[in-house]
Amino acid sequence: MAYLIEFYQTMEGDSPAADFLAELPVKVRAKVAKWMQLLQEEGPDLKRPYADMLRDGIRELRVSFGHLDIRLLYFIEGGEIVVTHGFLKKTWQTPFLEIEKAKKYRVEWQRVNEL
Repeated sequence: MAYLIEFYQTMEGDSPAADFLAELPVKVRAKVAKWMQLLQEEGPDLKRPYADMLRDGIRELRVSFGHLDIRLLYFIEGGEIVVTHGFLKKTWQTPFLEIEKAKKYRVEWQRVNEL
């Protein structure tokens, strides 16, 4: 089953994930696109080293490129993967505040989509 990938949008129409990706170098974006294609094909079955479950239904797509550790946080609702935002990981663990931000975006997305 192929999953639909959507980038979360704020009420103002901003997309934190798309904005983050736009700032990355072209070669890095190309690798992220390959990982996202795997995510689209595998959905929740995609495991390490490509993806990992964090907590409370928040997951991360894990892309390494040279010295960069890129993370895209997402959640799955039905057959849809919603990418909330991305960041450059600089610590061993995914920062608590990044997970909380993804959870906040999920609540907003669910409210708009009436789930």
